[in-house]
Amino acid sequence: MTYFPAPQNDWQTISPSAAGFDPGRLDETVAFAEANESSWPRDLEKAGNVPGLTQIEPPPWNKALGIFKPRGGPAGLVIRGGKIAASWGDPDRVDMTFSIAKSYLSVLTGLAVGDGLIGSIDERVGDTVGGDLFTSDQNRPITWRHLLNQTSEWEGTLFDKPDLVDRNRQVGPGSDNSRKGQHRDLQAPGMFWEYNDVRVNVLALSLLHIFKRPLPDVLKDRIMQPIGASTSWSWHGYENSWVDIDGQQMQSVPGGTHWGGGMHISSYDHARFALLIHRGGNWNGQQLLPDGWCQDLHTPSDVRPGYGYLWWLNTNGSEYPGTPENSYAAIGAGTNVIWVSPDGDLIVVARWIEQDQVPGLLERVYGAVI
Repeated sequence: MTYFPAPQNDWQTISPSAAGFDPGRLDETVAFAEANESSWPRDLEKAGNVPGLTQIEPPPWNKALGIFKPRGGPAGLVIRGGKIAASWGDPDRVDMTFSIAKSYLSVLTGLAVGDGLIGSIDERVGDTVGGDLFTSDQNRPITWRHLLNQTSEWEGTLFDKPDLVDRNRQVGPGSDNSRKGQHRDLQAPGMFWEYNDVRVNVLALSLLHIFKRPLPDVLKDRIMQPIGASTSWSWHGYENSWVDIDGQQMQSVPGGTHWGGGMHISSYDHARFALLIHRGGNWNGQQLLPDGWCQDLHTPSDVRPGYGYLWWLNTNGSEYPGTPENSYAAIGAGTNVIWVSPDGDLIVVARWIEQDQVPGLLERVYGAVI
């Protein structure tokens, strides 16, 4: 019988050997995670910048618009068959999670599709979302798919941040961001992949327009409560991201914590979210997401085969060598990780590990399976 954890943190644990792991190798994996803590400051507000992001941006682009929460130490979970086989640190601690919030936006988009608010992800966003976000010649052709797989090439300024701030941005170990924020001629929507936080925030604002409810409320009612998540998580907007929705002021939330704000959440709640995706959007017999949506999330895009709908993919083993090619992940700076391996029925949540050590951690988890 398929196991689902009871609400809150009433979550069954299982011994490594019973879960099909080599206990010694799994212990070594946990020690590896603990030994490779992120070099980021524990208090970003006190530090005055976000490494690799606002740290290298000129004023006023580097101005914080939302809150930063002091972070904890390394923490995480290894889950197999839905049960916890290993943990470290404080998985109950609520921490910033940076761009993993993008992967939550992809799930909210799925809800909008299921509700009929979006007829097709290949529809132009401007056909549904009013205002001037999609009225220019550059932005008019943008579809929901383009926003989901980061090929929109949206041009403009949102909440005082121009899309130019993240043009030429690179992500991943060894990234060269010496040209980040410099001009690059835009291509037609759908033709070029670029990791751009302003454009993801455009997706979040567009979803707010069509749901006509704050996105944290939609996520809580439709996803987090049904999967038994805690009430400790929160999703924070910017000081200037309040918008008028049919005469009511609502705060748009970002798809990360580049300029502050974003999602604050525990490892346990991340793991429930991951288990929902792993189980095809079904939670204990209740289908929370449209049939097939979770498969679509981790289907390679044409322009960037290693990327789906705001989820990172391991297509051809390009991201996480030594792990199954059909594994996929939600990644946030710092580094925060949710990794799902359908082949091994595995989920890993890891917080505050050095970015270049993430592949080694996941390879060790998978290598510990007997």
